[in-house]
Amino acid sequence: FRKTLEMSTVPATYIVHLSADNRYRFYVNGVHVCEGPARSDTQHWYYETIDLAPYLKAGKNTLAAQVWNGGENAPFAQMSFRTAFLVQGDTEAEKAVNTDKSWLVLHNEAFVPEPLDMGKMQTYMVVGDGDRIDGSKYPWGWETPGYDDSKWTPARVFWYGAKARGLGSDGNWMLMPSPIPQMEHFDQRFATMAPVGEPQRPYPFLSGGRSMVIQANTTVSFLLDQGHLTNAYPQLIVSKGKGAEIRLTYAEALIDDKRQKGNRNDIAGKHIIGMSDVFLADGGEKHRFSPLWFRTYRYVQIDIKTGSEPLTLEDLYGRYTGFPLEEKASFTSDDPSLAKIWETGWRTARLCAGETYFDCPYYEQLQYTGDTRVQAFISMYVSGDDRLVRKALTDYDHSRLPDGLTQSRYPCNDMQVIPTFSLFWVSMIHDYSMLRDDEKFVKSLLPGVESVIRWHEERLAANGMNGALDWWNFVDWAFPWSNEEHYGGVPDGAFNGGSSILSLQFAYTLRQAADLFADDPVKAKHYRDLAQKVATATYNLCWDKTKGLLAETPAKTKFSQHANIWGVLTDAIPVPDQKAVLQKIMVDTTLIQATFYFKFYLFQALKKTGMGNEFLPQLKPWHDMLAQGLTTFAEEPEPTRSDCHAWSASPVYEFLSTVCGINPGSKGFKTVKITPYPGRLKSAEGSMPHPMGTINISYKVLTANKIQANIELPEKLTGTFEWNGKTKVLKGGKNLIEL
Repeated sequence: FRKTLEMSTVPATYIVHLSADNRYRFYVNGVHVCEGPARSDTQHWYYETIDLAPYLKAGKNTLAAQVWNGGENAPFAQMSFRTAFLVQGDTEAEKAVNTDKSWLVLHNEAFVPEPLDMGKMQTYMVVGDGDRIDGSKYPWGWETPGYDDSKWTPARVFWYGAKARGLGSDGNWMLMPSPIPQMEHFDQRFATMAPVGEPQRPYPFLSGGRSMVIQANTTVSFLLDQGHLTNAYPQLIVSKGKGAEIRLTYAEALIDDKRQKGNRNDIAGKHIIGMSDVFLADGGEKHRFSPLWFRTYRYVQIDIKTGSEPLTLEDLYGRYTGFPLEEKASFTSDDPSLAKIWETGWRTARLCAGETYFDCPYYEQLQYTGDTRVQAFISMYVSGDDRLVRKALTDYDHSRLPDGLTQSRYPCNDMQVIPTFSLFWVSMIHDYSMLRDDEKFVKSLLPGVESVIRWHEERLAANGMNGALDWWNFVDWAFPWSNEEHYGGVPDGAFNGGSSILSLQFAYTLRQAADLFADDPVKAKHYRDLAQKVATATYNLCWDKTKGLLAETPAKTKFSQHANIWGVLTDAIPVPDQKAVLQKIMVDTTLIQATFYFKFYLFQALKKTGMGNEFLPQLKPWHDMLAQGLTTFAEEPEPTRSDCHAWSASPVYEFLSTVCGINPGSKGFKTVKITPYPGRLKSAEGSMPHPMGTINISYKVLTANKIQANIELPEKLTGTFEWNGKTKVLKGGKNLIEL
């Protein structure tokens, strides 16, 4: 779309609102200004608000937008009503920009899908197809002033703009202002490049300003290594080479002939399999090819087949994209290996945060509640930014079904329900209420909390444990959980009733719900009483005295770390027995083991029981991933599908929450409770953003029973410091403590 806007002078501000279905990129005078809309559903369709004044000039101005719809092969995370574009001025002063017949439109036929080859991928991948772009059909310069748009046609008005959801009687798009900022962008250069099969090395071409010529009638392939995983829009700039085909294939890692990844740094004897974009050169000068959506990659293979004309590669680099989370927190210690876990975990969290949180950026880009709970902690602890957290909580609320559950991933055009994830949504609300003084927002979510609790309560069996549960009751990708329905990650007792894991997660959530309903004493008491009833029944039916462990079901034939973690977190296992149980499950390898995801709950159990010093020894799997060359943390132990999975970034949060011991002392983080667990460390320092300012902490462990701590709190923040059963009161400002 294009529109010419005449202005005698440039105003101080020029506010406009924009949206599209599915996606848009907006330009003013050839400059990229914004993109969107932030992903949502049609009942809550977001628009962006932008001040165009900095991009305008006196005289003629060109407004231009690229709009596309992925159709039936759109990403699962993308909702749609129909293809359309909307611009609306904020006031009468900006009404000249309103989308009407004065806007011109062209169907850009250069784009067709490059289908994702699921036969090659052999896994679940729902991020949409790649792009095939034919340069000979591309309207080069369409977004710039001076482009000849005389053959473009007037746009057809489909509907009128509306600033507020609820205006009028029709559904289509119910417009709401975007609650999040524009994504962050910056350029990234590849680290190394070499012809396929040769050792990697720096190439002058990669640094920019050095072109590379591919001769006519030639077929060549190069492998590029970013050096670490990233999310970026590849930028390929070429000249000449009419008729050349250039294919970019993207992968998190290379694989061998047995489809194993092995060490991610090794390339010998390996090849690439992944999604691709294809660019067909048209012979023009310095034409830039880039896909419509970002790609996730560490490795990129470029396959070039030229025709009768040589092709000049002018440049190739990535344009990073992601939610603008700032790394405001820090953690250092006398163990330098922990710094690498911090760096890698933070990169993992960043790559799993865009317009929504992602479970993984390469395969799904879907916002799953189980993952998002971990990500929300990391976002608020490390960046202090809660905007994406609030959006996620709201997205899940929008996803609720008539029977009361939330969808497990949302926004998503393919409905999926995981009842355990509905419970984790309630947990997320409780987490948020502890970390932010935002009572109005929390209360707006309470009707949904009630509906989720009601669904689970209605399905309790007469014995006090869960009865038969519908849907996919996923807990963890733990081996060897399986069942006749062929759902992975589901423990025994889910479909027929009697799962200690599912029962105790419900009890855990009931107690958090009781806290959320503190203003309703009757409801809060009911939830607490019910939590106790479920926990007691589960313990009485599933505790095995001989093993000293909680079984997965009353049959007592299977035992897992998961059941006993929940037993500790809910106090179903009596408090005097909890430390012994945790010690046992951390060494007993005959138990069904928690994977990277569920170890987050093991870490919570360690903190709860005063065993936080056992956290650092539990990081061996993360050290092992680094030794395997991963630059982000994987979905599950090898062989893993995803090399970047949000739920595995939890150590970043734990460095601040467990090692440094920084946690809310009361609702809304109005006070702080600092209980450090440095373990084997002799010294550690940490800082994190708090709504009132910054918390700075440094520790020196002088002896096994003596610690020195320098703690600086925001002036208005008070709290307590606890160490080995002793407590000191903390005041705002500087505190020097020896215990």
